[in-house]
Amino acid sequence: MGEPILRLRGLTKRFGGLTATDSVTLDVVEGEVHAVIGPNGAGKTTLVGQISGEIRPDRGRILFAGQSITRGPVHARALLGIARSFQITSVFLDFTVAANVALAVQAHAGHSFRFWRDAASDDALIEPAAEYLGLVGLSDRTDDVAATLSHGERRQLEIAMALATAPRLLLLDEPTAGMGGDESARMIDLLRSFKGRFTILLVEHDMDAVFALADRITVLDSGRILVSGPPDDIRADPAVRQAYLGDGDT
Repeated sequence: MGEPILRLRGLTKRFGGLTATDSVTLDVVEGEVHAVIGPNGAGKTTLVGQISGEIRPDRGRILFAGQSITRGPVHARALLGIARSFQITSVFLDFTVAANVALAVQAHAGHSFRFWRDAASDDALIEPAAEYLGLVGLSDRTDDVAATLSHGERRQLEIAMALATAPRLLLLDEPTAGMGGDESARMIDLLRSFKGRFTILLVEHDMDAVFALADRITVLDSGRILVSGPPDDIRADPAVRQAYLGDGDT
């Protein structure tokens, strides 16, 4: 493990009388998979939104690669290397699989979206798109319209689009949401193949996925960090077992 690429210090966000994140302080080390777990309403998605720039914190600091990004806009963070996938897929369903990723390559290169049609036929965009599709296991679907993909394949496509922005940090919000057992297993295998190649902050409800992937786990409870540490420590923590993992074997 290397040095922290992301540092959160006292991150606090309130919505009226609700404190969604309450003085959250944690580090994400370069090269690790760091999972954030907790019940609904614990503040996980709000935390990710503050890191990506969709939500502005009320208090605290966000440092990325040694640079303060606390007030920086979404596009500036993306250019620095922060990429996010959402709980609900956000692909262009009428475009081909390859064109979706080509557009992400185009956007990262700073080209205008006025020429969407060109993205689907520009070798300078399609060739790297094919590489990213290979990384997520969609090489055989490049010419298919995205609407024909299964739910799991759309999630794979969304991750390929995130990879096309050359991220230094991947923010993955519930990547297995809505998947059946087989699709979930394929997603876990895919993300496992990324270990050591990409730094990932993972928000996930599926504990099998969390313990299969995470190098470290942070547990949020009512916006505060309950505990943070290696998976074995989290699995053995009595408070975590009682609140989130159940009393039986996990």
